[in-house]
Amino acid sequence: MEKSSWIGIVLALISIGFGMVLKGASLAALLNPAAALIIFGGTTSAVFIAFSLDEVKKIPKLLKIIFSEQKFMPKKELVETFVNWVSITRREGLLSLEKQAEELQDPFMKSGMRLIIDGNDPDFVRDVLLEDIAEMEARHKKYAGIFTQAGTYAPTLGVLGAVVGLIAALGNLSEVEKLGHLISAAFVATMFGIFLGYVVFHPFANKLKQKSKKEVEIKLMIVEGLLSIQSGVSANSVKQKLLIFIPNNEREAFEEGMKEGAVS
Repeated sequence: MEKSSWIGIVLALISIGFGMVLKGASLAALLNPAAALIIFGGTTSAVFIAFSLDEVKKIPKLLKIIFSEQKFMPKKELVETFVNWVSITRREGLLSLEKQAEELQDPFMKSGMRLIIDGNDPDFVRDVLLEDIAEMEARHKKYAGIFTQAGTYAPTLGVLGAVVGLIAALGNLSEVEKLGHLISAAFVATMFGIFLGYVVFHPFANKLKQKSKKEVEIKLMIVEGLLSIQSGVSANSVKQKLLIFIPNNEREAFEEGMKEGAVS
């Protein structure tokens, strides 16, 4: 479970709710079917118009990604794994890694291992793996764009909802008692639109981009590790190369941990 996503949504609802109460606004004002229909229905319609049906069908899966924790091998564990594999390879050759390759759960790493074990040219291996990453990035960017666009549509539809509400209010100028209620209701749509756009949809898009960036970093690390194995460099060389992907403030502690592990 991605705790930050859940915490953000809950905090947003609490903040808006308490903010309305402190301002003297009634939470009952949010129970406005017309405003909800304009914002939710209008945004959904706009998304269907802007994207293909196949892309829209991915939304439930994207929401699951947003609210779920990514399951990648930690960077530190990756470094240790490749250092170990390099040592095995230098002693026994590339074919000795066939067993490890079959046990891998990560399809990308498993595919890369098969490429180097089969004796493909390093440039070919790099090109294949980097093309795979580039295609994944493009796909992720496209799907994050669904929420980016929805975040653009919702606030604008909120303005539309306000205009519709004001038209209704101006049509009832003779009924003074209803006028204040109608004007208040007119701005509920604007509130819904801004909330969905800037508190939900745009942050959702950003969360998908951040998750994509993290996955790209892990895969680039895997590419460098695999190519290091294929080139036959020393265990220390591959460690130094992969440590680039670990933040500076964590490298020293990690290296100390590896030394202690080697001694024990």
